[in-house]
Amino acid sequence: MTKKSSLTDIQTLRKQARQHIDEGAVTSGYAADRKTVLKLLNDALATEIVCVLRYRRHYFTAKGIESKGIADEFLVHANEELGHADLIAERIVQLGGEPDFSPDSLASRSHAEYIEADSLVNMIKENLIAERIAIDSYREMIQYLGDQDPTTRRMLESILAVEEKHAEEMADLLGGLPSRTKG
Repeated sequence: MTKKSSLTDIQTLRKQARQHIDEGAVTSGYAADRKTVLKLLNDALATEIVCVLRYRRHYFTAKGIESKGIADEFLVHANEELGHADLIAERIVQLGGEPDFSPDSLASRSHAEYIEADSLVNMIKENLIAERIAIDSYREMIQYLGDQDPTTRRMLESILAVEEKHAEEMADLLGGLPSRTKG
């Protein structure tokens, strides 16, 4: 049997909306631990920025007969990761926090690593590994949030879907290369 929640009367909603208006979108109904959510989101922001940088480097340094199409895919992914970073930074601000773009701590806060890679195959592998890390990180954040912050959860679910698509594309690229270049 499903638990029904009671609805707040209009007068009470109006009264509550007038309280703490300096907190913007965060109302008394926000159930998550905001400090923890902001840390998780800033770590996710760092991860996305590191992924943008890695993908862009790979775009510019990819070499070899198969590199043009693969490099173009790296650039598409870099741009999508930048879009994720923007969504996350916007949500951090909505929650009353400050997005941490500090270059000094990006690598230490990022779940994924910035690995330059010395070949097209290694670039694809490193990007696939980073996508797999992002997938597990986002799944854990989504599970942590549960119903406490549905807006952040939905945002992370949409990012997760793209990360899963990225991982599948990297796996397809890796599988499509001649076996002599995979070693």
